[in-house]
Amino acid sequence: MAAKREDIRDFLRREPGCVFVEVTGAAGSTPRDTDAWMLVAAEGLFGTIGGGQLEYMAIDHARRSLRQGVPAEAMNVPLGPEIGQCCGGRVGLSFTQMNAELSTFLIARSDREMAARPHVYVFGAGHVGDALAMALSLVPLRIVLVDTREDELAASAVPGIETCLTAMPEAVVRDAPAGSAFVVLTHDHALDFLITAEALRRNDAAYVGMIGSKTKRATFKSWFSREVGKPALFGKLICPIGGTAVKDKRPAVIAALAAAEIMTGALNHDAAKVDIARSNGATANAR
Repeated sequence: MAAKREDIRDFLRREPGCVFVEVTGAAGSTPRDTDAWMLVAAEGLFGTIGGGQLEYMAIDHARRSLRQGVPAEAMNVPLGPEIGQCCGGRVGLSFTQMNAELSTFLIARSDREMAARPHVYVFGAGHVGDALAMALSLVPLRIVLVDTREDELAASAVPGIETCLTAMPEAVVRDAPAGSAFVVLTHDHALDFLITAEALRRNDAAYVGMIGSKTKRATFKSWFSREVGKPALFGKLICPIGGTAVKDKRPAVIAALAAAEIMTGALNHDAAKVDIARSNGATANAR
């Protein structure tokens, strides 16, 4: 059911006559909330409203309207046994035929959402770095793969991932937005230490992780205490990344374990910022 990962511009150029399906109401237990939407074309899909029987019904309803050339009426669907989906809630859906104004609006909204995604900087385009970038590319994060080696970065074949070639990766850390996540796994331990120390100094990162062993962590701790001090900052470092429960050093396994860890840190940090903003807004309104 999932649509192919691609840019919304490409989909709209290919399928200008699609239908915009939006969740307009979500009461009780539902697959998605009112921020969910999808585009339905005669053959293709972009996005999702949660999957399952509800989504099949919405796709069928939208495609029937395309075949008949008539607007699709809104739906209000109880998620009970009668549709084979036992969430127990109720979902409202609207269906809008694509037009130039809606297309422009959706592109702009998608651009804003992409720009607002938490940033994750993966330092090191080696085997683990590539695997990690690939794993993280599937979730709503903005991934930047950073390396000092042009050949390694050029050889990286991760679709949809930004790359950054730089002789000073520590400067990339300094310029990153607040709340970014930093994952350090370069080809050089000294470079790892330099980048990781810069990330810890920021004191506003959602996640700081460095690939390595207990020995590497101890060595870095000694170096960090001598060169930087501030032991409280060191306590925020995740090393080794991905935890120690699974003893497997294959790049894809490390990447899968670390991706969940990084995603949790980045998205929880982002959600906390939203909660703080809402709280501040409520306080201001109370005044």
